[in-house]
Amino acid sequence: MGAASESVRHRVEDLLHEWARRIDEDRLEALAELLTTEGNYRIASRFNLDRGLPLSVVHCRGPAQLRDRVTSLRIANVYEPHCYRHILSGVQIIGESDGALDVRTNYMVIRTMEHDGISSIFSTGQYRDRVVITDGTARFAERLVVFDSKAIDTLLAIPL
Repeated sequence: MGAASESVRHRVEDLLHEWARRIDEDRLEALAELLTTEGNYRIASRFNLDRGLPLSVVHCRGPAQLRDRVTSLRIANVYEPHCYRHILSGVQIIGESDGALDVRTNYMVIRTMEHDGISSIFSTGQYRDRVVITDGTARFAERLVVFDSKAIDTLLAIPL
């Protein structure tokens, strides 16, 4: 892989890890900055996607909707306080079309509950992303979180 390709891979990996770190460090308001102005963020089950079913658990059509979701969870939603820790692996750039890179990354999210400190695997799956690099900065044109289970077993308040 040439120097330019290594540079692109590095920018893509930094973007993926920055998304996870902002969530893990409870800097949710800063997530929208990682989307392009038209960038989409969706969470859907692999079960639905494999069957061509359109339902997403979350679908934010642009950074403004993601900001609204974060504002809502901060001031309106009622849920048991918890935090996430992301584990990412298997980052691959699998193609490029229309100026965007198609990227696949496996993820596991461990959730720790505030009241008892118990940690458990909350979600596993794959990020199916379209990443654009403009002026040296990588952003998500689409962030599709595909979780492995058929359903989320509890409230999904914090983005994955």
